[in-house]
Amino acid sequence: MDAERRRVVIAGAGMAGVQTAVALRDQGFTGEVLMIGAEPHQPYDRPPLSKAVLLGTAEGSAFEIDFAALGIGLRLGLEVTGVRPDARELDTAEGPVPYDVLVLATGARPLALPGAEGVPGVHLLRTLDDAARLRPVLEKQHEVVVVGAGWIGAEFATAARGAGCVVTVVEAADRPLGGAFPPEVGTPMAEWYAESGATLLTGARVAHVEPGEVALDDGRLLPADAVVVGIGARPATDWLAGSGIALGPDGSVTADDRLRTSAPDVYAVGDCASYPSARYGRRLMVHHWDNALQGPRTVAAAVAGAEEPPPYDPVPYFWSEQFGRFVQYIGHHEAADAMVWRGDPAEPAWSVAWLRGGALVALLAVGRPRDLAQGRKLIEAATPLDPALVADAARPLKSAAA
Repeated sequence: MDAERRRVVIAGAGMAGVQTAVALRDQGFTGEVLMIGAEPHQPYDRPPLSKAVLLGTAEGSAFEIDFAALGIGLRLGLEVTGVRPDARELDTAEGPVPYDVLVLATGARPLALPGAEGVPGVHLLRTLDDAARLRPVLEKQHEVVVVGAGWIGAEFATAARGAGCVVTVVEAADRPLGGAFPPEVGTPMAEWYAESGATLLTGARVAHVEPGEVALDDGRLLPADAVVVGIGARPATDWLAGSGIALGPDGSVTADDRLRTSAPDVYAVGDCASYPSARYGRRLMVHHWDNALQGPRTVAAAVAGAEEPPPYDPVPYFWSEQFGRFVQYIGHHEAADAMVWRGDPAEPAWSVAWLRGGALVALLAVGRPRDLAQGRKLIEAATPLDPALVADAARPLKSAAA
């Protein structure tokens, strides 16, 4: 079919969906582009929700994009309910939508705390409406219990303490970010909570939640005007059941190295997808902003370009602002065979480098943005490093080349 007559439908109006639509136009695609979003709001960016939007220092985080001028159609407040690849139709609450190319960009849904669904005062923090419901909690300086000491739990606890709330964080693991980093890395971060005036309870599990109270399984009762749950997220792909589009055990759409799904002319980007990484020798599911920014360029190149795009295999990147610290992480450390400290974790700024076969594969930088910038280039180039030189925090990381 003539490219000018093709219709690209994008299911999802978050970062990945928006960037796909914009990238299509940037790369010269002149056919119809229609983006369908479940939320009624103009498409917006999510990172400010746990920061400026939550604290009331910004009213919103809508993308500054003139969709009409770009010829990008929007249907907002519309749920997608299924897809029939054989018919090339996307099912929605208002009926089928035909497509020539379909891009799945539905993101992820936060996990609910079992038994707490529907209990008054229990909140998630994923959408603009979630942030709007939580703003009065911070304004009234309530007693808040945060369930989960992961990224979102730490960011919300930071905002709540900044607003003057009494904050208790309940974490089932024995340290913050237990699912993300090894014990020696996560354990020093526990001190950040105490420094901010928040109480961190590790090795603690929630037994049940009632209005105004959280009961732990050891019998402790925590007063809670509000409960914020941050225990992870899962790809928003339940609606694909029966479509024949392949999903992984984690619920992600199993895209290939060009972000194509198992169905013809159907692509997947962002939090809802996983992809095979030749760099790390495994399939990755990256629930971070940078992945939702980069993946759309590969999809747009495949749809609009005359040549097949190169394999999608970026170095994953993530950042977080918490407890007065700027935390950045790049790469993937699970396959590393060595871990090297750069600096003392008791100090305001330090890094951890992970090596495999002498080459850098991942880096965590706390208040050391130069390490992060240099580390990205070293990972991309697979440059062999001398671990002894890496450990010298006074030396630029790039000068540790073996």
